[in-house]
Amino acid sequence: MATSGSVDFNLDMAEITEEAFERCGLEFRTGYDAKTARRSLNILFAEWSNRGLNLWTVEEITQSLAQLSTSSSVATYPIGAITATVGASTNLSVGETITGGTSGSTASVITKPSSTTITITVPSGSFTAGETITGSSSSASTTISADPSLVDTQSTVDVLEAVIRRSGTDISISRINRGDYLSTPDKTNQARPSQFYVNRLITPTITLWPSPENSTDELIYYRIRRIEDADAGVNTADVPFRFLPCLIAGLAYYISVKKAPERIGLLKDIYEEEFQRAASEDGERTALRLVPSYSSLSIA
Repeated sequence: MATSGSVDFNLDMAEITEEAFERCGLEFRTGYDAKTARRSLNILFAEWSNRGLNLWTVEEITQSLAQLSTSSSVATYPIGAITATVGASTNLSVGETITGGTSGSTASVITKPSSTTITITVPSGSFTAGETITGSSSSASTTISADPSLVDTQSTVDVLEAVIRRSGTDISISRINRGDYLSTPDKTNQARPSQFYVNRLITPTITLWPSPENSTDELIYYRIRRIEDADAGVNTADVPFRFLPCLIAGLAYYISVKKAPERIGLLKDIYEEEFQRAASEDGERTALRLVPSYSSLSIA
């Protein structure tokens, strides 16, 4: 007998919800059933973020650095990209501060990806669509089409590790905590960055110390992003195939808390077992290398 030859089995949100309801001994019928299940799925995804690393949500980010002016040389960048569409970026300078003529909001220019876009630091406030922005050092003026979206940066959960790339060579930098950064005496010192501090705000940022000494180095880091929301029923879940049993088991348990209390214990046990199995499979595999120590050997 022939096999199917296909490996594309997947479930959309509606099918995931239906399977979870069936495990609760219920029928998936109404629009409210879909609404409450979708809410539970998104809460479940938030719980997974608190349980540890989900490898499929790790992304590599390359951040161009800029040597900032002496007056603003604390190098703080959004984790992810904040892109603004402008009338013309040509005359704006990387590293300078832009100010909205109407809103008074400010931000620093990080890069100029194209003639009509700039990437910026987290703005001090909301820009007004169509307002004129002016550069602090170039005095160049242009318009900003809309208030830049913060969705990309707000989807960041944490940063795992980072390096500074200089002339094609990656140099490791170490992470410090809030207290260590606070006690750093000269935060405006400029040199090759050797440390970074992650401020885990709603819109998280990464601060380098020392501040970059040139505009040619790059910051390369791995960030953990949020799992995408469960929205329309026709969408598939933002999880790998191997996590489907865990996802369905978790949703069934969450639904049972609200609609099938007699099955809570059973479904919770199944969920925890499926989660442990999936989390174990999601770990990184590396070679084990044993190196003998000669320090304890004596020479007769």
